[in-house]
Amino acid sequence: MGLTLRQQQILSYVVQTYVATAKPVSSQAILTSGHVIVSSATIRNDLAALEDEGFLTHPHTSAGRVPTDKGYRYFVERLLGDVELPPHEENTIRHQFHQARLEMGQWMQLAAAVLARSSRSAALISAPRLEQPRFRHLELISTQSQMALLVLVLQGGTVRQQVLALRDPTDQSELSQTAARLNGLFGGADPATIRGRLAGLSDFELDAARSALELMAGDANQPSTEVFRDGLTEVLQEPEFVSQSGARAIVHALEQPGFLQDLTLAKVGTVQVVIGGEGRWHELSSCSMVMARYGVDGFATGTVGVVGPTRMPYGRAISSVRLVAGLMSGLVGDIYGE
Repeated sequence: MGLTLRQQQILSYVVQTYVATAKPVSSQAILTSGHVIVSSATIRNDLAALEDEGFLTHPHTSAGRVPTDKGYRYFVERLLGDVELPPHEENTIRHQFHQARLEMGQWMQLAAAVLARSSRSAALISAPRLEQPRFRHLELISTQSQMALLVLVLQGGTVRQQVLALRDPTDQSELSQTAARLNGLFGGADPATIRGRLAGLSDFELDAARSALELMAGDANQPSTEVFRDGLTEVLQEPEFVSQSGARAIVHALEQPGFLQDLTLAKVGTVQVVIGGEGRWHELSSCSMVMARYGVDGFATGTVGVVGPTRMPYGRAISSVRLVAGLMSGLVGDIYGE
């Protein structure tokens, strides 16, 4: 059924009050709040209708109601609106990122800490994954008269090495000249572009270029195993996780190496809300996640998000994730030259 405006107002009040207090919301509480100006009987009827439609439920014999996953979903998609952080908070966060040294690991740690504090949830951030590795430069270092070490540096700082068997004895000066020619030819290129520029290379230059392509192929689409976390201890103190089994379940889920890679997220900049695990993560049935991809679509992306009880301050979580994801996208663009 379609909810009436009054029922939407009541549902919104129940969600926001339960998020703030963790206590079931009674019809008397709604009446005395002045949120809707109707009789107590009308409020009770609307609460019953919302419960019949699956938006609210009784947690026990209490007269109060709490939102269901369906109720939270309706609230997020239809009632929440476009919420932003207070300007002073947003300015503080931007200043913190601006002051940080331009180094990926430092930004990741800062982002997790800022996001956990701002959203009042546990923050998870994966390091960006290169979807298309790009050549920055290579070095050729003589090790023996017919052996050389190829050191390939990709955009973003990843370093790969491979030993080359040389066709003929070659001194360091010739190796350095070859490296300089290839760097000038391939700087900033992806594998497809490099393959299109192989014509006209000498046999040795071609050997080095093909070795670089092999190293780049091995690096493509490798999932990031580095995940930065913050705020989980505070989240586990919420009423929903007071039992040891509940706490263990959420910790187990969030510490799985491939957890963030299992998320199917929309394009960069789009925030996605997952409520109650949505049938995919049994351990997170009492949790909600607010996630977004950051980075440069088609090149390098990671995941930034927060996890907390379904009784989550969704407006604050969504606005915090959106802001931090945008800042992280800017960092990826700066580091990878996009």
